[in-house]
Amino acid sequence: MVEKKITTKIQVINYTELTETEKKLVELSKEATQNSYTPYSHFNVGAALLLENGEMIKGSNQENAAFAGICAERSAFYNAGANYPGVDIVMVAIAAFHNGEFVEDPCSPCGMCRQAMLEFEKNTKKPIQVLLVGREQVYRVDSISALLPLSFKEF
Repeated sequence: MVEKKITTKIQVINYTELTETEKKLVELSKEATQNSYTPYSHFNVGAALLLENGEMIKGSNQENAAFAGICAERSAFYNAGANYPGVDIVMVAIAAFHNGEFVEDPCSPCGMCRQAMLEFEKNTKKPIQVLLVGREQVYRVDSISALLPLSFKEF
């Protein structure tokens, strides 16, 4: 038997330690939570992307009765792919709002979103930085691949 150890480096930072660009992206992700349509889960998630050309894009989760909705992360990434083809994504910020306030601990993307975002990262051949937003702290992760170390490789 061979045992492998997988580790992920996560920087836990206060809002005051964010760069101005990171602060703007975090605020946009929080704004995006208010555009969610969540009549079933009541769990509003917002994502904001920084593109290489300086554009910032928002996405929010959208639910429906058939439970065939879309998460905020894929909403934002697919928006970028459709409207800015060939423009690399540099950074994503993700925030969640529930029971009238932002969640205390940063919320991490679901597995489907991790895989979808990872394919964007692999296509750009550069890491996409991730900011997971909590009420008082932000988790900074150097790349999407760090969130999904055992990803599908055949694509």
